Amino acid sequence: MFGLGTQEILIIALVVLLLFGGKKIPELMKGLGKGVKSFKEGMKEIEDPADEKKTDDETKKE
Repeated sequence: MFGLGTQEILIIALVVLLLFGGKKIPELMKGLGKGVKSFKEGMKEIEDPADEKKTDDETKKE
């Protein structure tokens, strides 16, 4: 995973735990999940109008 070994991942996890504490980490992950979901929805909205225009152009040709 990204060229990181087990030791590097454990060190990163330990640093995150020390910085944010055990109670704050679930809140951070929840916020990160919402951000990723919002990003995916935004990307889908960008792709959908392009598909609609393509189908509109195809129906005009017929």
